Parts: sequence; structure tokens; C-alpha cells
Amino acid sequence: MESKKSFMPVSDRNLKIVKGQGNYVWDDTGKKYLDCVAGIAVCNTGHCHPVITEAICRQAQRLIHTSNLYYPSNQEEFAQKLVELSGIDLGNVFMCNSGAEANEAALKLARLKTGRKEYVSFKNAFHGRISTPLSATYKPEIREPFSDFGPKCTFVDYGDLDGLKKAVTEDVAAVIVEGVQGEAGILPAPCGFYEGIREICDDKGALMICDEIQTGFGRTGEWFYYQKTSVLPDIVSMAKAIASGLPMGAIVARKDLFFAKGEHGSTFSGGPLVCAAGLATAEVLSDLIPEVCEKSELFGNLLSGKNPRICGLMIGLDVDGSNTDVRDECMKRGLLVNATGKHTIRLLPPLTIEKKEIETACRIINGVIDEASD
Repeated sequence: MESKKSFMPVSDRNLKIVKGQGNYVWDDTGKKYLDCVAGIAVCNTGHCHPVITEAICRQAQRLIHTSNLYYPSNQEEFAQKLVELSGIDLGNVFMCNSGAEANEAALKLARLKTGRKEYVSFKNAFHGRISTPLSATYKPEIREPFSDFGPKCTFVDYGDLDGLKKAVTEDVAAVIVEGVQGEAGILPAPCGFYEGIREICDDKGALMICDEIQTGFGRTGEWFYYQKTSVLPDIVSMAKAIASGLPMGAIVARKDLFFAKGEHGSTFSGGPLVCAAGLATAEVLSDLIPEVCEKSELFGNLLSGKNPRICGLMIGLDVDGSNTDVRDECMKRGLLVNATGKHTIRLLPPLTIEKKEIETACRIINGVIDEASD
């Protein structure tokens, strides 16, 4: 399928999806696929969940947009829900339209409130493609063409607390970290890493920002990854699964961190339609998250011969040769997986995935990899 028509060819695409229901999607020829990409960790509730589609349709008939010159009817309700889920007591919420914008807001707020101008991130991190989060994204081919756009950011080896301690100086506003480096191929944080970051930030007067854009909303078995640790961040950024596919992001910051009037803003952020979807998403996920660990264990058992890296329903496994060839062969057999990095296959299935579907996915993956190695 030709990728470029009128749309800029920013993605390598060879499949046209026209329908989704539950854990499956269909292409324009009518072929059905088990979806273990889920919109890159967006469709945690599956495709077109009836509770969420009903909430969207009901809100769309009432009011779609007002701008933030006025109070959207359900914005405060959803803001309070995000604070509750985050565990950040009396936290402050800013809503936006994407994960990159959420990280932009988090980093901007850190700089504003500390008066410092630099950041620390980690090698292989991915935090977005707009100027400030781009400066904290490690991959040189993504960052370096635009390196003069953003503030100075120092990169430390993921898991290296000694290196981090040296890097966090009195000029550093914040350390930004992912609990699982998803773009890098599913690399979970080492034990004690978050606690060490928290201690260093507290000692040096820097803020700790937890990027939960991919790991959030149940993906790792908790609402947010940091809830697996003893740490609370100063700011948490979130997006992807927040509204089951509608474009939305947000940050929750501790009670003394907030933007004053005129310091930040957005026309579309936190509109009534996306807040309706977000509230419905939270309702559905509350029943799904307790099942994540059991499903994760089943993936681990069935893929054990391939040495997977797993955290909740984030699964990465390295393959010999071309990961895109493995991805494409899985697609031919009715399974969608993601190729990331040079040799990694990444699975981010909906949290709604069933046991028999996990068995199907693993059977296809094992078969494709085994045949490729013969």
C-alpha cells in the first residue's frame, strides 16, 4: 500500500484499518487482526468499548467545545478523578492534547517554579517530539536536527544513580524518568531506582517528573508505574490511554506547583468531549487493572523460551535478524505487533485481552520466530 498520498510520509505504513471492536481490528479488505499494538498503548479498554462510546456520543449531542474561556461542565470532575488516581494529595491538574504537550507542561512548570534552566534525562528515553520534551529525548536522529530548540539536557545511563548524582547540579530544574522505557524495547527500571532518584532530587532541590504516558492507566498493573514503588513524583505526565483514543494529555503536580493565570494555556485542552471519554475510561479501567498481573504472567510463561522483558502488559522480546520481517509475518497471520529499536518486537495489548487471545498471540509469535531461525 502506498504510504504517501496527501499526508506527509512520517510513518512507514502498509495496512489500512477501517474498523475496531474489542481486541480486534479489520482492514479495508475485511481481514481481521488480533491487535497487540492497541494504538501504541492508547486503547487499554479495547476498541469502541460500549461504555466509552456511549459517553462520547451522549456528550457530543450536548456540547463538544467551549474553550477555556469558560468552565467546561465536566472538566473539574475529571481533574479531581486524576488527582485521586495519582495519589498526589491536593494535586493541581493541567490538561492538554497529547503526551508531548504533557511533558512540555511538566518541564515548563519545573523550570518556572525552580528558577533553574537545565534538565536531566536518561539514555534511550523518549519524551516527545516538541521542543522541550524533544531536548530530553535521547535518540540522536530524533533530537539532534532540532537540538538548538530546547534547553540543555544531560543524559545519564538508565539505572545509574551514581551518574545521576553527579549530573544533578544546582542548575537542574528536574529529572524526568519513565518507569519502563517503552520506545527502547521495554526496559523496566531497576529495583530501587525510583527511590534513588527521589533522594537525589530532594537533596539537590530538583523536581522529579514521572513520565507515565505509556505506562499509565493500568498498563503495568497499577494506575501508574510509580505506584509500584514507595515514591511520589512532584509532577506526573500522562496521555495515551487517558481517554481511550481521543487526543488528550495531562499533568498532575503537587499542591504548591501550579501555573498562574497567563503562564500556560491551550484552546482545546480539557474540553467536554475528551473529559467525558476520560471519566468513562477511568470507570472501565477500574475493573480491568486487577487482571493485568495474571495476564502478564501468562504472556511470560508462554513466551518464556524467547526471554521476554515484561512489566504488566508491556512485553518486549529481541529477535535475530529483522524485527520488521517478524512484525510483517505476524500481520500476515492475523496478529498486530510493533517493531521498535533494531531487533525488538513490542506488544502492548488492550487490558481487555482474554486468555485464549493471549494463547493465540503467543502461538503466532513463537511460530514466526522459530521459523525465522530455522
